[in-house]
Order: sequence, then C-alpha cells, then structure tokens
Amino acid sequence: MEAKSLLSGFQLKQTNPLFQTFKEHQYTKFQYQNCASFKPHDSKKLFLQRVGVNFSLKCKKNVDDKLENVVCLGNDDSVIGVRRKKLAVFVSGGGSNFKSIHQACVEGLVHGDIAVLVTNKPDCGGAEYARRKDISVISFPKTSIVPTGLSSVDLVTALSRNLEVDFILLAGYLKLLPVELVRAYPKSILNIHPSLLPAFGGKGYYGMKVHKAVIASGARFSGPTVHFVDEHYDTGRILAQSVVPVLANDSAEELAARVLREEHRLYVEVTSALCEERIAWREDGVPLIQSKENPKQYY
Repeated sequence: MEAKSLLSGFQLKQTNPLFQTFKEHQYTKFQYQNCASFKPHDSKKLFLQRVGVNFSLKCKKNVDDKLENVVCLGNDDSVIGVRRKKLAVFVSGGGSNFKSIHQACVEGLVHGDIAVLVTNKPDCGGAEYARRKDISVISFPKTSIVPTGLSSVDLVTALSRNLEVDFILLAGYLKLLPVELVRAYPKSILNIHPSLLPAFGGKGYYGMKVHKAVIASGARFSGPTVHFVDEHYDTGRILAQSVVPVLANDSAEELAARVLREEHRLYVEVTSALCEERIAWREDGVPLIQSKENPKQYY
C-alpha cells in the first residue's frame, strides 16, 4: 500500500480515552431488572453483566443524558454496546502470535479486527500471511533497503487518521517504536515478551537469546509477559504473565516451544480483554484485567 493513499484526505480524529473519569460532583444512577452492576473504584468505569433472559436498562446522569463507555456482557459472552476495535499488529518475522490473534478475531473470540500489519521486513512470513488474508501491509521504517517504508510522522498519520486504529499490538517486532507513536497511543500499545519480566528483558533480549539466558541462569520457571509499551525496551507496565516450567534437560528450542504455546493463549486472552474494555488502572499505575466470568474480580 502506498504511503500517499494512506495519508490523503483524512482529518485527525479525536480518540476517546479507554476509561472515562467522572468529576467528583458527577454521579450515575442505574435502575435495572435482571442485571447485576459493578463499578470499579479506580477506573470510574461501569460494567454490567447480564444475569437474566429479559434485560432492561434505564440510565440517568445528572450532567449529561448520554450514557458513555458501558459494557454489557450477555449470557452468550457477546459484548453489547462496545464498538469493535481496530487493531494494528507489528511483526518482524513469521508472526505466529499475529496469526493466532487474527484467527481469534475471525472466530469471534476477540471483539476487534486487524486493520493493518506493520513490518520492518516486507517479505517476512507475517507480511505474506497478511496479504493472503487481505490485510493491508505497511512497511516501517524507511531505509535504504526498504525505500517504500514510512517515516515516523507518516506512520502516526496513517494509523490514527486513515485507519483509525484503536490499539497497537507488537508480536515479534524487533525495533524500538518511535517516540511519536508511543505518545500518540498512550496506554494503547501492547507487547509480548518471552520471559517473566523484568527478568531477561531489555535491549538484546529477544528470540532464542532469551531462552538460552533463562536456562543458563538456572531459573526453574519462565513464561510470557504482556506489557504496555513505553519509550524503552520491555520497561512498560506489566499487564499479564503466565508461568511454564523450565525442565532439567531443556534445550533452548524446547523451552521456546513451550513458552510460545502459552504466548498464543495469553495474548489472545489479553487482546480480548483490551477490545472489550476490561482493563482497569489501579491508583498506583498498575493495570489490571477484569474477569469476564466474574466482573467483581481482577487479576
């Protein structure tokens, strides 16, 4: 896709925050039947879980009649009143996590759609898969090897104005994101790393290098970490982790395969929560996921 076609004729869209924070003098009243409600203290975000067959809801707010940011989870796990999210996925290689997320979107496990794939290697397996699935591919950054790549400014413009991307998912993308993009998408970029951060993370820790370091350290456990992205390598707030054992005679390849299987499960689970707006932020800045089965529980 040419940069020109992505950048022309679009005006910047103001993106609503993931959570609306009400002022202290505002309040929300709900009258409901067959419906259990829960309002997380920290996020000021209202979640409703449908518990009966018949469902009716009346809402009043003393400062605005408009009801915003309401999530209703039906008995069939469908999401009511939440717009499907547009996702951009960044890859540098085969993109197995990208493929698993895309399949989850197709199967309805994720309330969103992959609008574009961004890669620094236009011929990588992930990019080829995207083209087969009619997903737009953007090359980034522009280099002597990839002269068709976008600049940082043009990338931000393409994602935010043209494609109106809500969230960015890094899935084996080996480049540091430009500051412009990180600042354009605060609390909206996730990465998955193949170790239990903060251990074995940072610049130079990627792919098989991570698993070799884990085994060499004598660690008995490893596993993937999903974290929000900031301006540095692997230092953003941790959102979710999953533990797998490191066996006595593991090779790096065996450990990598075990961790990767868990990556595929965990990243889909977290992406589902992200698209259903089930992420809350504690007062100390730690992000939490609201359980879909029990909205009163966070993990």
